[in-house]
Parts: sequence; C-alpha cells; structure tokens
Amino acid sequence: MVIATVAWMQGGNQRWTRRLRSQLKFIALFSLCLALTVACGGQPQTGAGSSTADGDSTGRITMGTTQQARTLDPADAYELFPGILLQNLGDRLYNYTPGTTDLVPQLATDMPTISDDGLVYTIPLRDDVTLHDGTPFDAEVMVFSLNRFMNNGGRPAFLLSERIESVEATDDYELTITLSQPFAAFTALLTFSGATPVSPSAYGEGSGNFQPDSFIGSGPYKLADFRPDVIRLDVNEDYWGDPPANNGVDIQIFSSPANLYNTFRTGGLDVAYQTLDPDQVASLEREADEADWQVITAGSTVINLLSLNQKIEPFDDLRVRQAVAAMIDRNLVNERVFQGQAEPLYSLLPTSFEMYEPVFETAYGDGEFEQARELLEEAGISEDNPLVLELWYPSASNIRSLVANTLKESIEQGLPGLVEVDVNNVAGATLWANTADGIYPTVMANWYPDYYDPETFFQPFMSCSQGSEETLCEEGESQASGSFYYSEAVNDLLAAQSAEQDESARSDIFRQIQTRLAEDVPYVPLWQSKDYVFSRDSVSGVAVQPTQQFLLWQIEK
Repeated sequence: MVIATVAWMQGGNQRWTRRLRSQLKFIALFSLCLALTVACGGQPQTGAGSSTADGDSTGRITMGTTQQARTLDPADAYELFPGILLQNLGDRLYNYTPGTTDLVPQLATDMPTISDDGLVYTIPLRDDVTLHDGTPFDAEVMVFSLNRFMNNGGRPAFLLSERIESVEATDDYELTITLSQPFAAFTALLTFSGATPVSPSAYGEGSGNFQPDSFIGSGPYKLADFRPDVIRLDVNEDYWGDPPANNGVDIQIFSSPANLYNTFRTGGLDVAYQTLDPDQVASLEREADEADWQVITAGSTVINLLSLNQKIEPFDDLRVRQAVAAMIDRNLVNERVFQGQAEPLYSLLPTSFEMYEPVFETAYGDGEFEQARELLEEAGISEDNPLVLELWYPSASNIRSLVANTLKESIEQGLPGLVEVDVNNVAGATLWANTADGIYPTVMANWYPDYYDPETFFQPFMSCSQGSEETLCEEGESQASGSFYYSEAVNDLLAAQSAEQDESARSDIFRQIQTRLAEDVPYVPLWQSKDYVFSRDSVSGVAVQPTQQFLLWQIEK
C-alpha cells in the first residue's frame, strides 16, 4: 500500500477520514494488480537472504507480496500489511483462537472483569513474558505502551484515545482501564495490531516520536531486517508461548503482481499472498491440481458499497433509492468483473458474522428491473424525465471502473430510456475531500474494519452526532461518508448495542439495524472481497483467519 500525502477533508469523523487514507492506498494497490497481467512478464526477483522454495533446507519460509510496510511503529501503523507483521511480531492482551472468532486471553490471564456501569475493565496479566530486549513485561509496560499509542499522535491513535479515559497499573500484574463511556466492543478493540507492548527503554512517548524501521515487543518473532524489498523475521528463542513451526520468515516485496506471479509459479517462493489480479488467480487455480501448489481461499472482511446522497435530488426520495437497490445485479458483477473471486453482499455486515442478514437480497434481489421500474414511475421518473444515475469512484481504481461500466450496461439494458448511467471518476484525494461536502450524488467505496466486531461496520456509516430528520446529518459519520443519513431510531440502536454486554441482546440490535438499513437505503451493499493465498505442496499451516489475521508462526515445511 502507498499512503498519499494530500490534503484531506476537514471536519467529519476522524475514524472515517483516517480510514479513507488507508482506503486510497488499498484502492491504488488493487488497481495496479488489476492493470498488470501475466503478460507483463518480468524476471523473478530474489532478495537478500532469500532462497528458492526447492533449494531451501533451513526451515525458513519464503513469502512474496506486492504490499509494502510504511512503518512498523505500532503507534503509527494503520495499513493492512504492517498490521499483519505486527500481529506476528507482537502480542496483545486478547486475541482469537486460530481458526475461530473466539476471543481469548493472550498477555492477559483471563477475560476482563467489567464494572456494572461498563466503564472499568480490570485485566490480570501474565508474569512470565520477556520483551525482545530482555525487558520484563508487567502492568507498567502495558500502561506505557497504551499511553504512547494514544499520545504520540499516530494515525490509529483515535481508536483508543476516543474511548479510554485512563490506564493504570493497579498491581504489578494487573491493568485497570477506565472508559469515557460504555463500549461493548472494547475487548475486541484490544486485539488491534497496534495495541501491543513495546519496550519503554527502546521507545519514546511524545507527539510524532515514532520508530518506523524497528520493533521491540514480545511476540514469537524478532525483526531481523526491514528494507523496502526484503523483510526478515527471526524466531524469538525466548518466547513465552508455543514456538513458531518454522525457523523464520523471509518476505520479499515485489514491484508488480506479474513478478510475484512468475516467481511463485517457477518455484521461487513458498507462499504468495496479496496481491494478484483476477487473471493470475484464475490461472493458478486452474493449474493447481497438476502443479505443486495449493490454493487457499477465505472470506474477507473488506466490504464494498454504494453511498447514496440524500441531500441531492432525486435521492431524497426513498423510492428512488429503493429502485437503485433493485437494479443492482451483484451476481453479474461477480461473474464478469471478478471471475467468481468475490461474494455478493446484501448487508453492510460481512457474511462471516452470525447476525448477518441478507436484507437487500430479500427486499430487492438482483437486477429486479420490473420492481425498479415500478418504484421509479411512482417517484415521477419517466422516459421524458429519466433518472440520471451518476456513479463516482476514485480514478486510481480500475476495479471500480469495471464494476461501474458493467452496471451501466446492465441497467441501461434493463431499463432502456428510463435510467441513464453516467460513470465518473476523480482523483481519490479530491473524491474523499468532497464527499463530506455533499458534492457527489453517489460514491463507490470499500471499507475494512479496525477490529473484528459488527459495530465497526455500522457505526461508521449509519450514526450521526448532529442533525435531524428534516436537515439530515450535519456532522458525524454518515455526513463524512456521503449519505447524510439521519435516524434518531438508529442512533438509539447504535448507542444501545455499545452499552449492551449480553451478546445475544447485541445480536438482536444489529439485526434491527440491518432491517432499518434495507428500509431506508442510505447505502447499497455491493460485494465482499475474497482472500487468496498460494503455497507450495511442501508447506502446511497456511490459512487466512476468520478475523483476517495471517499467522506466519503456523506455517511449516
């Protein structure tokens, strides 16, 4: 991923605007992947310290990727690939049992004790952990690390600073965190990759005090080398937990998907992960049975959606928004654009969550043009007064260009003369800067969560801190995301789920929110990305976790 240095929109919610910075990077990378095909060629590359899969007898894993790590400082890292690295270099208070979404203690010894008002979390800590530089881990180390995360002003700082009032060491191995308001997803938030202990003697606290090229924490690997083209992880011989199944990982950063594809296909890598284009993925899948590699697929928590601006006519008319929902043919998009390498999405919540409800499939289906026609005609749309459906997306995103033009062809063929689809793009920085100002009638965007909880898929889109049913959202998440949606009832539901500690009751609330999403149509869910990993047959333990973690320490050969 590449972070662009641009002027971002002022106002709106920190969470949305900062996430869009990373989103721009994700879009640019995926667009590059789509634009470069196998025919681009390129010679396989080998980085310092790496070796071919067939010739490596050291027990080290060789992995290739096109992603890049801007920084490994946990107080500033806010992109996908650095997050993967930090998940393997560090530990957190809580994590997930591999292969599941079950939260379990990691550096904690038990789940937190939560006060009756939901504000105070008391967490017992392990007493047998040593950091990479020999520093003993205790409550004071965790206090330093969490305060540094919040106070140094890094990109993800707001994730904790907006929630936490204070962090205290109430005993040598007891941490007490007081929240500013109840937040039921707080334990899940503590699994964020950056919420990891670092050595107080190796790191400084203070605004902008970052160390991008090093990491000294507590995890199963130590950082041995960090360069633009090669990252090496060595086994932490003093790790408190189970040792890695390999003798280390050598990660090679490729300049193009074509080079990554060619190097893996010719045996130069054990694992290829993020990112190959659809043609390359399809080619490796076709050849897998007769070749010496495996295809590992997993659902992704990356969702893609269309935001509908209710402050611009005719999207202030619910019937028009409902008609747009009915005319979207997700299966066609998946077949033509993604070659089946995506999944149609019918809610803002990914399908991996138990409380996922395909509310848009039930209410609107796919490519239901007669339903759309009836709704449009009720709203006064006719061939003499057609609906002009503008589809806006960032110009760097070739994938959205293909999706938008596929939808244009489908909709204009299904509703000839009644709907004209106008495909538009603009530089990502300009698009996101203008979205909160209400410039665009629609915006095609993607979203990936900070942590694994349903809250992070609804609150950033459907909540509004200031507004009314008449004025719509004037300040808050839905204003920043371009829909300007306002619902007092949904605000109340979001507040209720945040304070609710009972998971069953919380699930019921999220089902209610999904019902309101389908009734009010501020957004139209489009597709959910799939994750692909390719590994040699001689390698085992390769898996993308349901929470989107990628555990390098499980890989063995």
